[in-house]
Amino acid sequence: MSTTLPQFNAVPGSTPAVVFCGGFRSDMTGSKALALQALATQQGFAFTRFDYRGHGSSPVPFEACTVSDWLQDTLTIIDQQNAGKLILVGSSMGAWLALLAACRRPQRVAGLLLIAAATDFTAELMEPALSDTQRAQLARDGLIRLPSAYDADGYPVTQQLLEDGRRHRLLDKPIPLHCPVRLLHGLADADVPWSLSLRTQQQLQSTDVTLELIKGGDHRLSTDADLARIARRLCELRAQVQGNARD
Repeated sequence: MSTTLPQFNAVPGSTPAVVFCGGFRSDMTGSKALALQALATQQGFAFTRFDYRGHGSSPVPFEACTVSDWLQDTLTIIDQQNAGKLILVGSSMGAWLALLAACRRPQRVAGLLLIAAATDFTAELMEPALSDTQRAQLARDGLIRLPSAYDADGYPVTQQLLEDGRRHRLLDKPIPLHCPVRLLHGLADADVPWSLSLRTQQQLQSTDVTLELIKGGDHRLSTDADLARIARRLCELRAQVQGNARD
């Protein structure tokens, strides 16, 4: 598996540094990534946003990639950070990847802010929604295209992606993390049900986990009010992590 450094943009600053993990088919120029970078610049903390393989500026075809590839990209970004504690902010699929990465780097990750967490979404959401015709096409061709509200051409889903996603499931067992975790989820999310965030909260072993349900909030949570809420929660989490480090 390649460990080439993904395309990224970094702002230097104080620790704990923040790494933003974007969503499925998203990229590092999204509104949440840019808003958090502006916050980092204003407040002077280190911040990194990046593109997974097959996303954004990556030259790799999307359909060639799996959860394992995107997790490795996330770990590569974490490992190239300067020494010190990190907070991972994950949006949608990025929340799942942030959880997986934190399980593999528990000494580095001191906190998680998870937005519309799509934990285990390939097994929990994609596979159950497939029709018999789509399943047969996947078995025959190894690839299908599914409709998307965000892409007129739909997006490719491969048999390889689904099989790999099963290997990274978290919700079928306790999640062995003990850092503070903050979850935000819109009650009007039409893409990822808020119940996935609730189940994530229940499976986390940490005793410091809160779930904030936002009335009227959609999947993207990118309105000015949503972005301000995300910024507040991140600042609170950074202050808590800094306080824990002094104790």
